Amino acid sequence: MKQDSSWRKILDKLLPEFLAFYFREIYHAIDFDKGFEFFDKELQKILPQEDDTGKRVVDKLVKVFLLDGSEKWLLIHIEIQGYREIDFAKRVYNCNYRISDRFGEKVISAYC
Repeated sequence: MKQDSSWRKILDKLLPEFLAFYFREIYHAIDFDKGFEFFDKELQKILPQEDDTGKRVVDKLVKVFLLDGSEKWLLIHIEIQGYREIDFAKRVYNCNYRISDRFGEKVISAYC
């Protein structure tokens, strides 16, 4: 069973709760009354499903509205692993660059 699939389903249904638990500062800056929008289909077009090692590149791209009225795009990457990966930061950077280049938006990465 792929754990990534389960995490994506959790994010679909419980994004506010997920952010409140793992990223409290981000959660408190978001105006959830204005809603949020996932960009899964758009993300699949610009990023491969898996990288050269077979790992999922990214899980979710979501547009949120902050309490100050501005829009932000969150790149949420969840990866369960028992070891430190040397190239992880590079993978996240590459994802951010591709998304920023394609959509013209600054992306905030949330990973733990």
